[in-house]
Amino acid sequence: MLRIAEDCVSQGHEVTIYTGQWRGDKPKGKINVEILPSKGLLNHQRHQSLIEAMHEAIQKDPVDLVVGFNRMPNLDVYFAADPCFLARAFEEKNCLYRLTSRYRFFRDCEKSVFGTQTDCQILSLTQRDQSVFQHWYQTPSNRFHMIPPNIPVDKFAGKKQAQCRTYLRAQFGLPSAANVILTVGSAYLRKGVDRAVVALSSLPEALRKNTWLIAIGEHESGGRFLQDAKKLGVADQCILAGGRSDVAELMLGADLLAHPARSELAGLVIIEGMTAGLPVLVTDICGYAHHVKDANAGVLVGTPFKQSALNSALFEMLTTSSDGWSKNALKYTTKLMHSNPPQFEASFLIATAKKKSKKYEVI
Repeated sequence: MLRIAEDCVSQGHEVTIYTGQWRGDKPKGKINVEILPSKGLLNHQRHQSLIEAMHEAIQKDPVDLVVGFNRMPNLDVYFAADPCFLARAFEEKNCLYRLTSRYRFFRDCEKSVFGTQTDCQILSLTQRDQSVFQHWYQTPSNRFHMIPPNIPVDKFAGKKQAQCRTYLRAQFGLPSAANVILTVGSAYLRKGVDRAVVALSSLPEALRKNTWLIAIGEHESGGRFLQDAKKLGVADQCILAGGRSDVAELMLGADLLAHPARSELAGLVIIEGMTAGLPVLVTDICGYAHHVKDANAGVLVGTPFKQSALNSALFEMLTTSSDGWSKNALKYTTKLMHSNPPQFEASFLIATAKKKSKKYEVI
């Protein structure tokens, strides 16, 4: 979101970000951050309260384009970074869940974006998920606009892999020859970090003792991560690193990126890993997994998921030279970068509101 806002500002426009919370330093210049209150005992009640506060703020200070990163009524453009709620409610939940007020609230929010009664434009990440939304809502195809993957070249510019390898091992007190598996993401189960822990525990003893799993992200189940590692006898090989500002250095210094997610609309971390030249071990359920296959930059674990397949793939990647995968990843992302238009999302937003004045609202 912030990158898109910065791209809009770089083209001479103003952005206000309305949110319920903000972590870290607020942006400067022509990006204004407004933190709004939300009330309610339940999660969906707080969402409803925040949406109402946003609508009130927009009425007081009218804008030209309302862009949502959460589903809510009255959006001009929605950035579809989350999977279809209705599909998951029917495919993963029982019928009693669909009688709850939580279900009705999030269903109505999603319908306000994708339903045929609105003309909200949708920035989508993958064709597969577009098809899912259209199955449930019959959304016209001309309202979807596919976003090319963002290639984060600047994130790794000027950083040397050899230095980053030394840096990573020094940061966590690891041997210089240690094998390092990296996971990046805040959802412990949804991102499949637990699967990576099991795979680590399955390695032959000599290999396992020289291999560490570093989990980056503010896991909602941090205790579960440590409990699973202890139960499987790999607590000494698992490090919960939390949120960090040096993810680029850690990616360049690791040996492979593991992303065996259970659900992942796209998975920008996959592209980031490839841009760093990091071999990727990923489940094919991820929207961007096909880039790993197309580039021959790692190993895909198929659907239906089998833990034994992930275990075997991890062993293969740790005992096979990674040079080929790394070179393929770098070559592929370089080609992808040159074939995609820069600042795609910002250009789309500006074009969408080109008949209006030069002020933009990003929620």
